[in-house]
Amino acid sequence: MSRQRPEVLFVCVHNAGRSQMAAALLAHHAGDRVVVRSAGSAPADDVNPAVVEAMAEWDIDLRALGAHPKRLEDAAVAASDVVITMGCGDACPFYPGTRYEDWVLADPAGQGVEAVRPIRDEIDRRVRGLVAELLDGTS
Repeated sequence: MSRQRPEVLFVCVHNAGRSQMAAALLAHHAGDRVVVRSAGSAPADDVNPAVVEAMAEWDIDLRALGAHPKRLEDAAVAASDVVITMGCGDACPFYPGTRYEDWVLADPAGQGVEAVRPIRDEIDRRVRGLVAELLDGTS
C-alpha cells in the first residue's frame, strides 16, 4: 500500500448485513488508521435489524455510527486499496492494482439474531486478520 492509511471497501448485494458488520468491525479494531467504506450492488432500504442487534451485543451501535445501505460506485472501488466482496459476484467493478478478496459467508438476510451471531463472529475473525496484515509495522 502506497498510502499512509489503507482504504478498504466491503461489498455485498444489499449492504444491509455482512458488509455493514465488516465495516463497523474494521473501524472498531483499526480506528482512524484505516479508511473504511461499505456498499451494495442493489442496496436495501435499511440495515438488517438482526445485524443491528448482534452488533449492539458487542457495544457497536450501527445506528449511532450512521450505518445505512449505500449504492456501489466506481469511485469507491477506484479509491480502495482492498475490495472485499461478500456475495456480489460480477457486480463489482475491477480496477487493476486493486487487491480483491471474496469472503464466502452465510447471508444474514431474513435470519434472526441467533443465526447472525456466528456470521458476525466469523467476520470479526477475518477482520482481525486483515487489521494485522494491513497495519503490521505501521501502528
